[in-house]
Amino acid sequence: MQSFRVVTDLDECRDIWQCAVPTEVVTDVWELRACFQRHFQRPARFLVAENAEGLTGLLPLSYIEEADYYGYFPGETWRNTTWLEQNRICAVDEQTLAALLQRCPGRFHLRYLLQSDAGPHGEDNVDEVGYLFHPRAYDYDIENYFREFSHKSAKRLKREIEAFEALGVHYTYDDLADFDRLVELNISAFGSDSYFHDPRFREGFRSLMHLLEERGWLRMTSVTIGGELAAVDLGCVYRRAYVLLAGGTNGDYRGVAKLMNLHHMRRACLERFESVDFLCGDFSWKTLFHLTPRPLYFLADCQVSSCHSQAQVEGAMHVQ
Repeated sequence: MQSFRVVTDLDECRDIWQCAVPTEVVTDVWELRACFQRHFQRPARFLVAENAEGLTGLLPLSYIEEADYYGYFPGETWRNTTWLEQNRICAVDEQTLAALLQRCPGRFHLRYLLQSDAGPHGEDNVDEVGYLFHPRAYDYDIENYFREFSHKSAKRLKREIEAFEALGVHYTYDDLADFDRLVELNISAFGSDSYFHDPRFREGFRSLMHLLEERGWLRMTSVTIGGELAAVDLGCVYRRAYVLLAGGTNGDYRGVAKLMNLHHMRRACLERFESVDFLCGDFSWKTLFHLTPRPLYFLADCQVSSCHSQAQVEGAMHVQ
C-alpha cells in the first residue's frame, strides 16, 4: 500500500532527488538545479510516494509566486515559464503518476518532460521540439554530414564560412571572463527579451558555469573575427553528450551563428561525442541543418502561456 507525503526541506529534497532521479543527462544533476534554486529561492514542494519497499514516485515542484502556479523544480523562469529541459516525473506506474498530480496543492504547468515521464495524458501535449546532431551517423566525419545538403546549399554554406575565415577567425576556449561578454552580447541583441536581463537567471547561469568548470564539464567557446569578438557560446559535455546552453552574437557579424554551430559539430566529430544537443526553440536554421528532432512534453491544469514570439525565444541562443 502506498503512502504520500510532502517534503519542503531542501536538504531532504536533495537526498530524495539523488535517490530517485537517474543521472543520465546533465539536467538530472541536483547541483545543476541548485545553481538556479540559490538565486530564484522558490519554495520547494516535493510530492513523494512510498510503499513498504521504498520510494515509488517523486514529483518535484517549485511554487512560482508571481504567476501563482507550481512548476518543475527549481522554478527557474523566464516570462513565467521554466527553462531547464528533459525533466522527469518518477513514478512506478500510471496510477502513481496520477495520484501525485492529484495531490498538487494548486495549479501546475510542468514543461519539457521526457516522453516516458509525461504519461498517457501527456503524449499528445508537445511542448517544444529540441534538435540534436549525431556524429556517429556520419562516421564522425563532417564532410559526410554535408552530403545531407543539396550541392547548391552545401556550397553556399561553405562559402559563408570561408568569407568569415578570410577575415581571420580565432577561437578561445574556457575563459570564464567570456561569460560577461556573452551576457553583454545577448542583452545587446535582445534587450529585455534576453534571459540574462533577469539577474536571477544571469547569476544562476554564472553559478552553473562555475559548477561545470569545477566538474570538468565546461565548454565555453568564443570566436573573434578580424580581432573583434563575434560570438560566445556556453555549453557542457556530460556522458559524451555535448549540450549548448546559451550564447550571444555580435550583430555586426550577421550569420556568425552558422560558423559557431558548425564549429561545435566539427568538434563533436573530432572528440567522437554521442550527440550535440542544441535544445528547444523554433529556429529555422535547425531544420535547415538537418538536425534530428526530439519533442518534449508538458502536463498542465492551468493556462500558463508557453507560446513565445520569435524574438523572445531567441533570447538564450544565437540564431540565424
